Amino acid sequence: MRFLGNIEAKIDAKGRAFLPATFRKVLQAGGEERLVLRKDVFQPCLVLYPESVWNEQMDLMRSRLSRWNKQQQAVFRKFVSEVELLTLDGNGRFLIPKRYQHMAEIEQDIKFTGMGDTIEIWSVRQAEEQQMATEDFGQALEELMGGDAL
Repeated sequence: MRFLGNIEAKIDAKGRAFLPATFRKVLQAGGEERLVLRKDVFQPCLVLYPESVWNEQMDLMRSRLSRWNKQQQAVFRKFVSEVELLTLDGNGRFLIPKRYQHMAEIEQDIKFTGMGDTIEIWSVRQAEEQQMATEDFGQALEELMGGDAL
């Protein structure tokens, strides 16, 4: 699954958003019916995981964390408990619960950002504030990718 690009949209008064058609097509092609919504760990945005991607992440995390380590168990609990299972309605809409809207400072205008196997949902204002400057991006990419020729 590859979600790519940025698409601006709006949520309605009830907190519903249309998942962009390009992203719905990717989900359908992958046979996905359900999504998992969670607040991003690092950024002020929400992340939509196709259910299979979420399950892979949970399996990977569980394999790296011990059930017999209190802190690791607390990390796993926090990661998996603060989620919402979503299904798109017949029109391709889903509900962003109020608590998630508050977490991501979403009011009405949102931006969907394809992140490969997940989709981020940003308030348009937060997306602009968090955007990496072009010069910084070029420098970081050079440092990450330019050192060793593959």
